Parts: sequence; structure tokens; C-alpha cells
Amino acid sequence: MGAEVAIIGAGYVGMPLARVFADAGKVVLLLDVDREVVDGINRGESHIPDVSSEALKTLVDSGRVSATTDYDALKDVDAILIALPTPLSSQREPDLSIVKGAVAEIALRLRKGQLVVLESTTYPGTTRECLQPILERGGLKAGEDFHLAFSPERVDPGRTDWTTKNTPKVVGGLTPACTERAAEFYRSAVDTVVPLSSPETAEMTKLLENIFRAVNIALVNELAQLCERMDLDVWEVVEAAETKPFGFMSFKPGPGLGGHCIPIDPFYLTWKAREYDFYTEFIDLAGKVNANMPYFCRSLISQALNHGAQKSLKGSRILVLGVAYKADIDDVRESPAEKIVGLLQKAGAEVAYHDPYVDEFDGMRSVEYAPESYDCVVIVTAHSSIDYDDLIDRAQVVVDLRNATGRNGSNNEKVWKL
Repeated sequence: MGAEVAIIGAGYVGMPLARVFADAGKVVLLLDVDREVVDGINRGESHIPDVSSEALKTLVDSGRVSATTDYDALKDVDAILIALPTPLSSQREPDLSIVKGAVAEIALRLRKGQLVVLESTTYPGTTRECLQPILERGGLKAGEDFHLAFSPERVDPGRTDWTTKNTPKVVGGLTPACTERAAEFYRSAVDTVVPLSSPETAEMTKLLENIFRAVNIALVNELAQLCERMDLDVWEVVEAAETKPFGFMSFKPGPGLGGHCIPIDPFYLTWKAREYDFYTEFIDLAGKVNANMPYFCRSLISQALNHGAQKSLKGSRILVLGVAYKADIDDVRESPAEKIVGLLQKAGAEVAYHDPYVDEFDGMRSVEYAPESYDCVVIVTAHSSIDYDDLIDRAQVVVDLRNATGRNGSNNEKVWKL
């Protein structure tokens, strides 16, 4: 049986998408430029933790999932989903080159009746202003000859309570008919679909979700810096505020933003807003606060060494505990650990790291877990497999940037908290 759905990009978004459609009975084709990834998928070997190799192999063996590097395979499918990276350039502007390259390949093979959906996070106007003209180069018209829509991914890697299947899917089509076609398609595999009036509305919705997090994280990061000066425990303050059953949503401070969305996506809107002579001051300010956190953490580490071990940062042996951008996953994209490690090395510290999920990082390899062998242990990512009470007992000085040590850490002179 030929594939019904093609997903371009077999990464953190594409793989869970493939699974949810295959589980719903669809025959899914994953298209990726990485031959090694493609060959692994066709053997039933998953490179994405959210889709186990066991689950993938069952789907591959049953013929419901396969992978290819050949764009010609798109000719016969009913729906094409684009789940590719949309990074920022070095000038902090949207870089759509990967998406545009894929869309140009789709345009060469597009046929009447097909559905094309962009899932990659981007600025409002991308689907209409960038994708539509490229796809129409062959003479077919969007909204008439083929359907075009935007439906943003809402993947949170490592999460098991909210998944691709049960997280509501917002969908905005170029025309009402495009919206209905895309919504009908997603309803075949996803529990809840939320149709919107346009692709621009859907594009802005995804940005609002991520900007909301970025701004609120910046707020508690700023308060964490103030609490440090006022000799207050910001974690106790946040926990106390959490007891209010209404009007408060808890966000936690940390060493900086990480992941594929929150550090990057808000700047798509900042860039697009300039076209309308508008300046997104909340977004810009949040970006400044969050970007400063690794520098604040470096100062905290230096202070902990000075007062806790009578040592300077220069020449000290430091163990960074956890380099993934969040707990219990192997994803290091935009991890604040990279900046912190660089700042510590620049200050003359001898830095090593231990992470049970990440074997290699920033030119280093994960070392054996031996906290007693270092002048200072810095908890950058709080993996649940670490015994933090044991860590406090064994380490000489601990800098806890995630409140991993809890109340035990708050009451211990060896522990310095963010």
C-alpha cells in the first residue's frame, strides 16, 4: 500500500507525528536529508526518545511507517506535512532557507487535491507570503487546486501526559475550504482540533504561547537576582505564591532559556513587527533578562567558591551537572549549559560535565559521577536520576541553579542557590 501522509523532517516533531498518524491507521512516509537517520528508521531504530525503537519497529514491520530521502515519493501522497527547523540567523533574524528549500522540492511534484501543511514555528505571514508563491510556481492555485494551511507543532520533548495525540491542534487554512480539509485530516489522528480563521492567526497563536513563557520566565529570573541581593530565597517565594488557587501561574527561575522554541521563537515576531513600525518591548526586555542569566550564574559560582571554599574561579575544578536543556531528556539545543561552560572556561576554571543522557557536549565527553573530586558542583539541569541529598554529602560546594536540592539545600551551608 502506498503512503497516504508524507512528513518532511524526521526529528523531534516529525517522528511523534508519524507515530500518531500510523497508530490511527494511516500509512506514513518520513522524508529526511540524513541518510543515516532514514536507514535507521527503516530498520525500526528510533533516534528520538519520545518514540521508542520498539514502537517504531512495530509500525515499520506492519508497513505503516517508512522513510526516504527521495522527494519523488511525495507525488502519490494525499497530505504533506512540513516539520523542519526554522532557526535564527547570526543577526537574530528568521532563517527560512531549510523550509523554502523543501517547499521548492514539493512544488516540482505538487498535484491537484493534495494538502500541504506547515508545522514549523515561524512569523505571521509565512504560509501566505513565502510558501504559497513557491507552491504556485507550477501553475496550481492554492485554495483551488490544492489545500494549504498552517498548524503549529506543540511538542514538549520528554513529556508523557500531553502528547501529539492529546494536545489540541490549532489549524488555520488559506481559505475556509483549506481549513476544513486540514482540520478533517488532523481529526483522523488527533483528539481535538481547533479551526482558526487564517494561517496568520495560527502562526501568531504559536508565538503567543512561547512568548508568554519567555516573558514570565524573565520575570522570575529578574526576581531571583533581586532576591539574591535581598537575601531572600526566591524558591520559597515562588512556592508560597503557588498556594494561591487563582490569579497566579507558577514559573521557575533558571540559568537561561533552552530548547528549540522559547529562546528563538519570540524573535520571529520582533523581526516581523518592524515591518509595521512596531517595537515589541516586552519581548526584547525578556530576551535581555534571560540572556543575562548565564552571566549572573557565573558570578554566583565565583561567589560560592570564594566564600564556600576560599578559592577563586581561576584554577578551580568545576563539575557541571546536567547539560541537556531540560531534565530527563538528551536534547541540548540552545542549552544554557553551553554558555555557562564557556564563561567558566574563559574565567580560567577547569570544567568537566556529567550527564546520564548526553555522552558528548561542546567538545567534551561526560565524565564519571564523582562530585567529591571537584571544588564545586554546579547543577545546571536537574535530572531525576541523581540523588541530590547524596550529592550534598559528597560535594565540597554546590551551586544549585534548579532548586534540585530542595529544603535540604536551603538549610545547608555548602549549597548556594539561584
